[in-house]
Amino acid sequence: MLILLSPAKSLDFKRTIKTNIASTPEFIKDANSIAAELRKYSVRQLKNLMGISNNLAERNFERYMNWNNANKNAESKQAIRAFIGEAYRGLNAQEMSEKDLLFAQDHLRILSGLYGILRPLDAIQPYRLEMGTKIEIGEFKNLYRFWDNKITDSINKALGNSKTVINLASNEYFKSINKNKLKANIITPEFREYKNGVIKIITVYAKNARGQMTNFIIKNKIEDPEPLKAFDIDGYQFDVNSSNENKWSFVR
Repeated sequence: MLILLSPAKSLDFKRTIKTNIASTPEFIKDANSIAAELRKYSVRQLKNLMGISNNLAERNFERYMNWNNANKNAESKQAIRAFIGEAYRGLNAQEMSEKDLLFAQDHLRILSGLYGILRPLDAIQPYRLEMGTKIEIGEFKNLYRFWDNKITDSINKALGNSKTVINLASNEYFKSINKNKLKANIITPEFREYKNGVIKIITVYAKNARGQMTNFIIKNKIEDPEPLKAFDIDGYQFDVNSSNENKWSFVR
């Protein structure tokens, strides 16, 4: 069973986790090619390309100008350590044991606009590049075209004999996968809130719950989807009436 998670826009390279193990991203050469393309952009062009502030554009201009192709930037840290945001607050990697983190290394993949796909302990350099960014890379019109087959082949390889993907990524990132080539049954958990007689998804809560479910899988070393129905953190309950084979609904 393989879990898919989105990255986070925000990074914190000062946090610590309970292992010094750091691996090399599978598609580091491709990441270097994309970084080389981004080095051609001025601060203003990066601002317009990414829809970010002047300060963020300047910071990312410096990041790409200082990019190290050997991935040995002094700030390089494990992906699960560097990403912050609601999903990663729910994931709470800094409280995981080394045994937990090694289980995550085998069972969790983080989709990335720059790196394509990351294992949790893959060392990354500071960057910002969302999958939906409209940038041409060589013959490819956008990052979705650039990554789809590479990401899909990587997931198929990582699945091994398992045939289940737990999709806890956002739509923006899950679209990067070629579903026709993916050799797996896809289960997408959805987290909904019941308020004033209406059941709806509230994005900030859903993101946190995706991270908490990832933590639940890792901490309990779950390798089969059925036990996920017991997920009840923060009051969520599996709702059989609003679920189907591929979309599992959790409501609170």
